[in-house]
Parts: sequence; C-alpha cells; structure tokens
Amino acid sequence: MRKILEKLLKGEIDIETCENLLKANSILELNEVAKFDNHREIRTGFPEAILAQGKDYEDLLAIIKEYFDNNHENFEKKDSIIITRLTKKRYEKLKKDLEDLLRKGLHLEYNNKAKVLIISNNTNIIETKANRDNGTKKKIGILTAGTSDISVGEEAKIIVEQGGCEAISSYDIGVAGIHRLFPQIAKMKEENVCAIIVCAGMEGALPSVVAGLVDVPVIGVPTSVGYGVGAKGKAALYAMLQSCAPGIAVVNIDNGFGAGVFALTIAKNSE
Repeated sequence: MRKILEKLLKGEIDIETCENLLKANSILELNEVAKFDNHREIRTGFPEAILAQGKDYEDLLAIIKEYFDNNHENFEKKDSIIITRLTKKRYEKLKKDLEDLLRKGLHLEYNNKAKVLIISNNTNIIETKANRDNGTKKKIGILTAGTSDISVGEEAKIIVEQGGCEAISSYDIGVAGIHRLFPQIAKMKEENVCAIIVCAGMEGALPSVVAGLVDVPVIGVPTSVGYGVGAKGKAALYAMLQSCAPGIAVVNIDNGFGAGVFALTIAKNSE
C-alpha cells in the first residue's frame, strides 16, 4: 500500500490507477474459488480465517496453495492462515498434499480437539514466540462447564492466542460441582483478565453464575452438549439469552471462533 501511495505522490500513476491498485491489494483472488481479505486484520485487529466445513477438499487445497505458492518473493512475509472446522482426516490429507510447501519452511500446527489448523512459516513462528515472551499481552479467561465442552473452549483459545492475547483457561468447573468454580474465578481476577469466555452445554447455567461474580464482560458460548429438550444446544442458548445476570453477550451454538474474536475486540479496546 505504501509503495502504491508513494507512486501517486511522485506522479508516476494517476488517482484512478492508484484506486484500482489499492483495491487489488486488499483482496487476493485464490484460484477463482475464494477472495482472501488481506486487510481484515488492519480493520478489525484479527486476520482472515477459512472455514473448512462445507468446502470441497480440492477447493480448500487450492486456496492454501495459491496463498503461499503463488507468492514466492513474499513467502517469508506471508501471514499465518487459520483453518477452522477441519477434520483430522482432512488434515492428514493436507499434510501429504502440501509436502512441497513444507519443504520450503511451511509449518502446520493442528489441534484435534478444536479442529483448527494454523499454517505459518518459520519466521512467523519465531515472531509469535517473541511476542509471547514479552509479557505485555492482554489476558482473556476461558472456562468450560464440562469436559465435553473443551473442544469449543480450545477453539476459542487458539483464536485468542492467534489474535495476540494470552489465554488463561480452566476446564470442567460447571455448576454440578460449583465449589470448583470459585478458585478459578479468583485466579482470573489475579491474572487481570479483560473478558471471560464461558462455554457450557446442558442447561447453560455457568455464564450467569460467572457474570454475577466478576466485573469484566462475560461471553457465553452454548455448546451442543445435551439430550432431550437440550439437544443440539438450544436449551443452553435460550438460557444464556434469558440470563438475569448483566454483562453477558452470547454467541451462536459451538461458536468458539466467534467468542474468541469478540473477546479480542474487547481486549483491543480496553485500557
């Protein structure tokens, strides 16, 4: 963008050419099947992510290859790609089909619980580690009511960390054994978290309890853990939306990604 604007200032291009170049720079066409938003992180503070669910495998592979392989001169500068809702079977297949890029230094980090794949180069890995070690990151808490909710909590955790914050997590502390919660709330307060993500299925009561104990925003994530009237997470969703505790925002069922991005937005705008 800077180079384009410098050319405009020097009179090397006119304003219409500048506008067209800036538009082309903001959206990366990937094999005619996707339009990758290069400027999303500039606008929102969080990079573009790719939802694997519902995509044809060949299209998913083409998107990844186009992003990295067609930009040889900028390979080391390329940002990470986040692939969400990726099954382990598809991940194993991607590992084989991306061998050429892996030999160039591409790195794959897959979380089987969260079903999230982070694709990055070695330069990005070093920079990320340096950022984690500087001790200046905002902190976001992540709680799950039960062990069955951990996959959603892990998705949120990865998104929080990729967005530049530190995740303070504690799992399986639901209302069925409420005594487990209080030490973890104390820990969150000691860590000075700026928001807390709470994932719960069944009757979805945990976010309401947490919101009544803390002075930071609580993000409720209903999970599809339950049966009978609670099947597919609807009972948890309705309970969170109907909460009498103030300070709760609620995302869609199993939407750990959305909760993570919302928490990052709070962190970005907090003092």
